[in-house]
Order: sequence, then C-alpha cells, then structure tokens
Amino acid sequence: MRLSRVVILMALPAMALAAPSFHRDIRPILQKQCSGCHRPGGASSGLDVTTYSAFKTGGKRGLAFVAGDAEASLTVKYLVATILPQMPLGGSALPKDQIDLIREWIIAGAKDDSPALELSQSKPAFYTQAPVITALRYSPDGKLLAVAGNGEVLLHRADGSGLVARLPGEAERLLSLAFSLDGKTLVAGGGTPARFGEVQVWDVASAKSLRAMKLTTDTVFGASLAPDGSRIAVGCADNTVHVFDAKSGEEIYKIGNHENWVLSTVFGVNSKRLVSVGRDRAAKLVDAETGRFLENVNLLRGELTAVARHPSRDVVVLGGEERIPYVYLMDRPKNMKIADDTTLVRKLGRQNGPIMALDWSGDGKLIVVAGAAPEVNVYDAESGELRWALTGHAAGIYSVTFSPDSQRVAAAGFDGQVRLYDTATGKLVHEFVPVPMSTAGVGQ
Repeated sequence: MRLSRVVILMALPAMALAAPSFHRDIRPILQKQCSGCHRPGGASSGLDVTTYSAFKTGGKRGLAFVAGDAEASLTVKYLVATILPQMPLGGSALPKDQIDLIREWIIAGAKDDSPALELSQSKPAFYTQAPVITALRYSPDGKLLAVAGNGEVLLHRADGSGLVARLPGEAERLLSLAFSLDGKTLVAGGGTPARFGEVQVWDVASAKSLRAMKLTTDTVFGASLAPDGSRIAVGCADNTVHVFDAKSGEEIYKIGNHENWVLSTVFGVNSKRLVSVGRDRAAKLVDAETGRFLENVNLLRGELTAVARHPSRDVVVLGGEERIPYVYLMDRPKNMKIADDTTLVRKLGRQNGPIMALDWSGDGKLIVVAGAAPEVNVYDAESGELRWALTGHAAGIYSVTFSPDSQRVAAAGFDGQVRLYDTATGKLVHEFVPVPMSTAGVGQ
C-alpha cells in the first residue's frame, strides 16, 4: 500500500524527507488562493497571509496554524470544511495536493525560510523574490514613480526605465504614499504589524528623511497630504484618524468617530475638510481644521477600503467589499435624512472581487478601479461607462495611480510587477520588477 507523504511525515518524523518550504511552496498558494481577502489593510477576519509573520499571528478567530499539528490548525480546518464556510470563500476548493502540501509544512514545524532582508542607507538590500507592492504614486511633475517595497520606498523614473533613489525606513510595511503638490515632499504611511504605526516624511530632491512619527500599536493606512501642504492624515487599526502638522510632525488632533479600522483618507480641494473610510462602512466627513464631525457622506453598505477625490471638485469615489464603486458629492444638496443617499452621483460597474484601490485622473475624466481580481478597470467618470479592462496581472492588485498628464496608469500588487498602461488605448506599455533582484541565498 502506498502511503501519502503526509502519513510518512506523521509516522516517521526522523526520515530524511525534505519538508515543504514556506517561501517556495506555501507562499505561492497563499498568494494565488487567499490573498484576495486576507491582505494588508483589508484583512478579512483580521487575517493577513502576505507574509509569514502576519500569517503566523493569525486573526480574530485564533492562530492560523499550530506548528506540528495540521488537524488542529484553523487553516486546514477551513480548507477541508471541518469548519464552515469552506475556504477560499466563494471559490472552488483547493486541490488536494495543495492542501496536503500545507498539511506537510505544518506537520514539519511550519518553519519560515523566507530570505532575510537587511536594509539600510549604507547597505541597500537585494531581493530574492519580488515583494508584494502595496502602494504607488506619481510625482506631480510626472518624472518619478514612487513604489513601496519591503521597508523602503523606491523612486523610479516614471517610464520604469531605471531606479533613481531608495528611501529606507524603520517600518516593515508601507501601505500608502502621497506627494505634496509641489513634489518636494513624499509622505509614506505604514508600520510594523502588532508593533507600531509610522508616518515617514521625505525630501524628494535629496532623498533624505525629514521626520518619522510613530503612533498606535499597529500599521497605519491611507496616508494623505492636504493640497495646501499643511496637514497629513492617516487611518488606524484602533478605529481612529490621526492628523499631523506636515512641517513640524506634531499631532494636531485625533478623530474617534469610526467604529472599526480606518483604511483610507482624502482631503477636500481647499484642504478644509477630510473624508475617511473604513470597515464600519461609513465615509466620514470632518472639518479638517478642528476634527469636528460633520456627517456621513454615503449610505452605509459594505466595508470600505479606498477613497479618491476628483482633482478639482469635492466629489469622491468609494469602494470596498461590495465590489461596486460609488461616486458621491462631499456636499449634501438638502438636509440630511435617515438613510438619505442624495449625495450619490452614480455607481460604476460591479468588479470581480473586493475593491482595494482607486484613483481619479488629473484631468477628471477617468476613474481607475482595482482589487482582488487580477484586472484593472478604467471608467469614464462622467458617464460611468467602462473604457478599458487592463490585463496582465497574475493576482490581486493593491495600488493604482494615474500620471499627472492622465496618459498613463500604473498598477501593482501581489505578483510584484509594476505595469504601465496607455489610457488612450488600454494597451500595456511597460512592466518591470521595481526592486534590485539577486539569486544569492535562494534554495539555502
């Protein structure tokens, strides 16, 4: 009788049988099958599978795995439907060989063999695998494209033709990027999960850090910079929004009117108001000068992950788990009523997965939407009609951004590739891995 590899590992733990590798075998399964829902900034049930450390931490329902005991591990229980609903939620069950591979890895000790990454300004790191890309942003002059890497921001030429500078920080993850309107300053929001949140401020010309503000005990999300350059806002996992003075780094106030994680923020055109969105389904409008709550912009539906504003009008587009982008006015045309939705301008097409990223073109004519599905959809902002479905990605997309001239849109996510598209034709123009790659240490 032929014994399965799982049985052999359980019965003969001392055998010289190579255990599965997290880096080589398990991570690709999680990337393709699970990261659409369980990812940074929108982790369903609090579970993030994009790194070993986050996966090991588990979520609201407990540890994701128990090293040495596959059948006691929640991951296995959900995959084989011992606990319902079976995962992946709404999709086909994982093939038996993939479930067995996860079992084997857990039985063998669930060890982490991810390549170590040491990063400093004096000794820049090389990567052995393209990292998950969680943030992108073009500089206002259109010359640079900022890309979030592992613990650093990489500044590239806007056409992807070369790396210009690397901006390393203490935070393990950077989940949002924002340039000042004059392009002189870059703000990065992120942190190290379960340890601290951090807002980094950089001088772009010199590639030097101006300041770093730490806050809360977890990663921060959705960093935005007021158009007048006066304030920086970030959302937090403790249900708050923190607003800082952009020049001094001093906290001005904290907003506590959300009931769950706050995942994205955006200032109004004149910098006097601020909209924040999150898991409590609300787009909260506040007075940006005082932090005073004004009202909910939207009718509550599903959890919200992203918000973007029209370049010259106080109109925002919202999106999240419901998969439908909604365009709202920030100003209510008449007195608010219970369950009132009079600020709704239009809704765009339903996406093939939860929405993770939105942007509005600089000329105000286009809206780009991306998320768990491996495609990017570009819409006519006035009619709501689909202009282009941009393809080429292998997995979920975490960030999208238009070039200032609205002629390009950049997108990136779990597969570690940055892809640039022509907005006039919908064609892929260029794709590249934004980090320096090395084969050193692979397989060791």
